[in-house]
Amino acid sequence: MATGRIVLTYEDYAALPNDGRRYEVHDGELSVTPAPGRRHQEIIGNLYVVLRQHVEARALGVVFLSPFDVILSATTVVQPDLVYVESSRISIVTERGVEGPPSVVVEVISPSTGTIDRAVKFQLYARHRVPFYWIVDPDARSIEAYERADTGYVLATAVQGTDPVSLPPFPELRLNPASLWP
Repeated sequence: MATGRIVLTYEDYAALPNDGRRYEVHDGELSVTPAPGRRHQEIIGNLYVVLRQHVEARALGVVFLSPFDVILSATTVVQPDLVYVESSRISIVTERGVEGPPSVVVEVISPSTGTIDRAVKFQLYARHRVPFYWIVDPDARSIEAYERADTGYVLATAVQGTDPVSLPPFPELRLNPASLWP
């Protein structure tokens, strides 16, 4: 007798314990990773400050710092490190989190999340039509900014060093990548 796999939903996810682990549901399958480390948190905190100041100064939308749920479907719930939702789409922000594809998701690579961020989430975000996906790699001291195209993501910008750059979708933001690293 064949048995089908158990498909988890948002309701199953919401019932998970608050035990310091990061739980996500990827296409109905549970993903569990340890809480981020100090360096990861410093980097995401530095980027959050820069991005939030830029967004708020221009009334472009809202920026959220993890943990904050992004509900892409009934069976896909993620907690990106940073989430940006542009003003014209602010209605997708509810008490539960962001319900639908945000404008930008940012993931900082950790030793336990590299494959998930570069493969699993890369495909999930593209399939759920998230317009922009940034991958921050602390070891390489780089940021890769991907833009959604017809067939998935294409690399729009890859940066490292100390020269200020603009990352899509923020042409007026001049970000010095070196300012992120602790």
